[in-house]
Amino acid sequence: MMKQTNRFTYERERALGHGIRELASDLRLVEPADYINFVRTERFANIANLIASSAELFFKPGTISFGHSGDVDVGWDHPPTVALDMEFRHMCVNVYFRLVLEAQRAGVEITYVAFEGASDEPDENTRRLVEAIADARLMPVPAIDDAPLPADGQVATSLGQA
Repeated sequence: MMKQTNRFTYERERALGHGIRELASDLRLVEPADYINFVRTERFANIANLIASSAELFFKPGTISFGHSGDVDVGWDHPPTVALDMEFRHMCVNVYFRLVLEAQRAGVEITYVAFEGASDEPDENTRRLVEAIADARLMPVPAIDDAPLPADGQVATSLGQA
């Protein structure tokens, strides 16, 4: 997904994507046909159960949940793409994001983030998000490498081969 973004959004999406990498990998084990069926027939409780089952392997209870909405992109000329609306809540940080699952990779796009008692400094808020993700996990993840934001601001926040 390509979108116009700023450095703070990029850093936050990157931190979130890195933090949920294993969750995305686990969710990619579900057949795309199942997601397609669940989304098109609006059986969102089935998706919520899949996400809850996967999230409990990596996160403290109640920190990651399904936002009861999603989309599928299915066509004859490309592999399917499944986009699931998700929520992360922990340590007074709420993040609403879209998890995009594709054949060879996954990615995240933050749609809204709220910090209770937010700082006037965006870097401080980003630090709080990183700490909340780390604290929400059952096991720590390795540190992310520092890749600069592309000069044109166009970002495809990807989890790579999740």
